[in-house]
Amino acid sequence: MLLKGEQLAAHLERELRPLYVLYGDEPLLVLEAADAIRARARQQGYSEREVLTVLPQFDWGTLLAAGGNMSLFGDKKLIDLRIPTGKPGKEGSAALQQWCQSLSPDNMLLITLPELDWREEKAAWFTALVNAGVALKLNAPPLAELPGWIAGRLRRQQQGADVDSLKFIAERVEGNLLAAHQEIQKLGLLYPTGQLSMAQVREAVLNVARYDIDGLREALLAGDLGRLSRTLDGLMQEGEAPPLVLWAMSEEIRALTAIRTGMDAGRSVDQLLKDAKVWGPRAVPVKKALQRLSTTSLEAALQHAGQIDRLAKGIGQGNIWEEFLRLGLRLCPTKPMRTSSMH
Repeated sequence: MLLKGEQLAAHLERELRPLYVLYGDEPLLVLEAADAIRARARQQGYSEREVLTVLPQFDWGTLLAAGGNMSLFGDKKLIDLRIPTGKPGKEGSAALQQWCQSLSPDNMLLITLPELDWREEKAAWFTALVNAGVALKLNAPPLAELPGWIAGRLRRQQQGADVDSLKFIAERVEGNLLAAHQEIQKLGLLYPTGQLSMAQVREAVLNVARYDIDGLREALLAGDLGRLSRTLDGLMQEGEAPPLVLWAMSEEIRALTAIRTGMDAGRSVDQLLKDAKVWGPRAVPVKKALQRLSTTSLEAALQHAGQIDRLAKGIGQGNIWEEFLRLGLRLCPTKPMRTSSMH
């Protein structure tokens, strides 16, 4: 059974199933849903909990053994299975399908996964989990829906705000739900219940608005011109040194140029990423950026960065912050582009 995130509370009031699957691109929502399920399970007598994390060489026999081991005190058990890659592999796929065939009210299995693509959602192991239990897809709301999401969170703490105030918060947190959650909690601590004024919202949110170099790099890779422009403006207002800003932008452009050139020569993307020291969470936005940028556009951006470097050293004329924005424009699409996944 597939549920939407907002349906979980009502579902848990009605019943508790022996199998739950949480997946999606928003860690805050996954964490909150998992907390709600664990809390309800404790109320229903699942007093023992075992956490299993699927890392390389994970023994799937451990999961089946956890389900078979009876508690010393006969208590019901919650097994918290985390699959950070979202890929259980052949052995894991078989173990999960086997688990689905013999669900027991004495053992609850709570599985957390990252965002899955459409192929993984159609895989036999995932289909078996959805059919046997309850699955929740927990993705961040689109930016256009973020003000509504913030309004809902404010209602939970008996507060409200007008549309302009909600949009103001949404714009400041840049679509980051964890940041939005922190701002909402702060409003609850600072002000009493009831309607908040725009002045109160601005005062609470602006005093921690941070425009940092990492945010600039993220906006550049995402091709998000609006965020890039706001971040550059914030860095300028805070008096950030232009050489640091240029270094951050140039580092990304150099890495993208090296990888794109290697791809044109037929080399493996994964090896090129490793050579450019791009790994971990940064690999995904870099791959997406490479889908929309050509070698020609990247080489032109590198030349532009060289001109800005001379400007920073007092050679030539112009406004360096305007040049940063022009450089960003080279790397941001003028209209939304459809992208395909890269492997």
